[in-house]
Amino acid sequence: MIPASFDYHRPSDMDGVIALLKEHGDDARVLAGGHSLIPMMKLRMAEVPHLIDLQAVDSLRGISINGSRVTIGAMVTQHDIINHAELAKVAPIMRETSLQIADPQVRYMGTVGGNVANGDPGNDMPGLMQCLDATLHLVGPDGTREVAARDYYEAAYVTAREEDEVLTAISFDAPSGGYSYEKQKRKIGDYATAAAAVTIQTSGGKVSSASIAMTNLSDVPVWSEAAANAIIGTACDADAVKAAVNAMLDDIDPTEDNRGPVAFKRHVAGIILTRAITRAWDRA
Repeated sequence: MIPASFDYHRPSDMDGVIALLKEHGDDARVLAGGHSLIPMMKLRMAEVPHLIDLQAVDSLRGISINGSRVTIGAMVTQHDIINHAELAKVAPIMRETSLQIADPQVRYMGTVGGNVANGDPGNDMPGLMQCLDATLHLVGPDGTREVAARDYYEAAYVTAREEDEVLTAISFDAPSGGYSYEKQKRKIGDYATAAAAVTIQTSGGKVSSASIAMTNLSDVPVWSEAAANAIIGTACDADAVKAAVNAMLDDIDPTEDNRGPVAFKRHVAGIILTRAITRAWDRA
């Protein structure tokens, strides 16, 4: 398919981006990596009279590590994350997740900001950012503001970002202890049937704190506080893991699609979370 005609803009700074958004309003959309928006335009599921490409905005690139605080520019690619040695040391779960996204060709162009911003329930980074309790940094005509990743997603493709705002960066405290990102998918390049991000901190041979988030099992990523609470204070034995899985199953709401019926997805979700908790505990 060929997209409807559009005007292409390539500003070099955020002032130019915001000016274009103010000028064209609802007729404008920003383009990061393009792996979600371009297919929708080609299928005529999205008509964008004014396309604003962010590739030339250098301020949206770069990875900053200040002590334990990590800040990642919205235009940082999955490939950049995979090959950033310092990030792999302080937050290895970022690299582990990026390596499971699509394929190398997509990872060369696919950006963190694009993966996080648009509210696609199948994307991997939103659940991970909720697990890490990340902060999303937005810029619009009224200035800058911050939104917690756990408050950002409202429904499928519906987020707390206003139409004239742009996600510029993501920041979080690098997690200590054990971590895991587990994902089940039909084939390379596919969205997850189910995926789980888990971090675990320990003290005295028991879980002192934990965070658990699931991907593609609802119309938004699911951060399951109840699942994390089920393993806190335990030695992550089989009963504790089972309790965490049961708590997570109460929080998700999968729908039937070409990846399987609801019962199958719930079964896979339990297996994936069990693996993720077990690996995070072993690493902790």
